[in-house]
Amino acid sequence: MSETFKTATPRMPRQIPFIIGNEGCERFSFYGMRNILTVFLMTSLLLSIPEPLRKGEAKEVFHTFVIGVYFFPLLGGWLSDRFFGKYNTILWLSLVYCAGHACLAIFENKLEGFYFGLFLIALGSGGIKPLVSSFVGDQFDKSNRSLAQKVFDAFYWIINFGSFFASLLMPVLLKTYGASVAFGIPGVFMFIATMIFWAGRRRYVIVPPTAGKDPNSFLKVVRTALSHAGAGQVVAGLGVALALVAAANWKGLGIVPAACLALVLVMGFGGLGAWMQLDRARARHGEEAVRAVRAVLQLLVLFALVTPFWSLFDQKASTWILQADQMSKPEWFQSSMMQALNPLLVMLLIPFNNLLLYPMLARAGVKVTALRRMGWGIAFSSFAFAVVGCFQLWIDDGHQVTILWQVLPYALLTFGEVLVSATGLEFAYSQAPLQMKGVITSFWNLSVTVGNLWVLLSNNSVKSPAASAYIEGLGFSVTAFQMFFFAGFALLAAACFGLYARRYTLQDNYRN
Repeated sequence: MSETFKTATPRMPRQIPFIIGNEGCERFSFYGMRNILTVFLMTSLLLSIPEPLRKGEAKEVFHTFVIGVYFFPLLGGWLSDRFFGKYNTILWLSLVYCAGHACLAIFENKLEGFYFGLFLIALGSGGIKPLVSSFVGDQFDKSNRSLAQKVFDAFYWIINFGSFFASLLMPVLLKTYGASVAFGIPGVFMFIATMIFWAGRRRYVIVPPTAGKDPNSFLKVVRTALSHAGAGQVVAGLGVALALVAAANWKGLGIVPAACLALVLVMGFGGLGAWMQLDRARARHGEEAVRAVRAVLQLLVLFALVTPFWSLFDQKASTWILQADQMSKPEWFQSSMMQALNPLLVMLLIPFNNLLLYPMLARAGVKVTALRRMGWGIAFSSFAFAVVGCFQLWIDDGHQVTILWQVLPYALLTFGEVLVSATGLEFAYSQAPLQMKGVITSFWNLSVTVGNLWVLLSNNSVKSPAASAYIEGLGFSVTAFQMFFFAGFALLAAACFGLYARRYTLQDNYRN
């Protein structure tokens, strides 16, 4: 007698719509304020600064804010994994987020109050950023993980759905009704997002925090490895010394960039030093723990190689807007409205890639892995900046350039974004050990902080008259030179990413 066994069809978790709805409203609130921030600074808050310096100051404030947004995921991930869990941390920091929006609407004419609002938004938005995406992953296990990438794509699609409408509406509201309304409406949407998330509280899979109870956690193994004298300890000490030098020069760099640079130096040199001495932690923590830490360090190298992509991507909300101001366009069209093209293209490209491009490549025998997508995504961002660099040369030579030309680099950059960012969300979750989901997703977000840090360091490096004179001697404006520099920076990173990815061993760290 024969028996027929039926394979259970993976089921979509019922709680996913609450998380997706929360993310759509939250992203509308974030991009609604972010996409008008540079314009508002230029036309209102920074009017006391001489016009030749105002663009640089607005760009610096914007990228400092973005650095904060992607720095605080470390705090959110640590609080979640060690103390409160993802649900509680998301809910409480969402309320901080709402308070930040309120400050922007109330203190539209007061620099200190407005900057305090930006700090609260950076804390709230950044703190929940790694947790919401990893909270999505927690709703899946090995039985239905095949649906996870589809949900992460839907997650990324709804992010851009909110961003699209925010990019179109907020510049118009800012011009028509003023800053209090334009910054107040995103605050209302953030409150709605918080209520949607709270409404699903009885349906979520809650994974309790375990990091503090694990004797073989990542940080404990690294600490043991570095506690032994050796070359790795010297390398880690060098990182600390360089970090102190960066912190001591905070006046030249700015306090936020200096703090982030110090952190990157400690982490980079400390990680390298720990890698050199990991075998010395085997006796205390065991082979499995050492192997897991080595896998995490390999993952962090990949994250580091993605940072040049974020250097380019976030400049669409600063450098590209400032370039759009120099282009010809209809009188009613605001330069910042061009950013609506990015989320619109994302919403078209995600289904195009999944339904047409990837299946077509698979039939042609091309295996489209997550790492290949990400490497090509970094390369496409390089192509986008080479194009805007050419536009800048035309503008600098006195040609009238229509803003329609920016459609091409937006398309290239957005295609790169879909390959890097949408893929990276699920990739970071799947590669993280179970007890480190929040922290590892935080490191993924920290790559955005480092990317914006490169932008600020680049801006600081060309401020001196000697640097400007040298660049002009090459026949470029400073703006055009920086565009081509970042294009080359990203292309080199894409090549290094591709070479390193060949040696990377994929993990499958979903719940059983």
